[in-house]
Amino acid sequence: MLSIWKIMSSKSAAEPVFQGGGRSVPLAIVRSPLARRMTLRLDRTGSSVRLTLPVRAPIKPALLWAESKRGWIEAELAKLPQAAPILPGADIPFGDRTLRLDWQEGRARRVVLDGERLCIGGPLEGLSGRVIRWLNAEARRELAAQTAFYADRAGVSVSAVSIGDPVSRWGSCSASGAIRYSWRLILAPAFVLRATAAHEVAHRVHMNHGPDFHALVAKILGEDPAPARRWLREHGLSLHRFGG
Repeated sequence: MLSIWKIMSSKSAAEPVFQGGGRSVPLAIVRSPLARRMTLRLDRTGSSVRLTLPVRAPIKPALLWAESKRGWIEAELAKLPQAAPILPGADIPFGDRTLRLDWQEGRARRVVLDGERLCIGGPLEGLSGRVIRWLNAEARRELAAQTAFYADRAGVSVSAVSIGDPVSRWGSCSASGAIRYSWRLILAPAFVLRATAAHEVAHRVHMNHGPDFHALVAKILGEDPAPARRWLREHGLSLHRFGG
């Protein structure tokens, strides 16, 4: 089999690239003392392919093995939701609404919400970053408010609320009482954002996912959280399309 990768040494190689669904994604090679065999995994957002190796595994056979899986990886890439770049005229989900990005270069750079439009100006370069910063700020504001609301219902305190962009989770609660959310929840329907906030606040009482925890989530939320969990399982990956 011909390999498209140039082997640089026994420990490093030119980075392979997989293509599918309009994406070109790199192979990330990771050596782990816990690995007993080679594994190949596509990141759930389609941003990389991860090849995990035992510490002493030779690199060349591993790369050849990954090459033999190219067809499967590229087929999986093609199944992922298409990226949705933030460009003029783009439709951006925002809670229970869909906003049209209305850009005119002569306007101020500041994002202004006008009905169903996001109005913004300034150079086209950097437009996506300015919109994402606005979405982050809106997510932080809304999630902080919802967190405070459910914390009051649960009779608990929250030491801090912050925003990030994790790949594998929508929220997390530390033992210190700090809660961190994905900013992409602002793109989800409002009932999903509310249920996620209630879920994380309930961890201030139960740091587990046992029956008492789920009962508390439903109690402070005031409704069954199952539809929100189901929505995230079925549609959550699509929220990672935006900003690509």
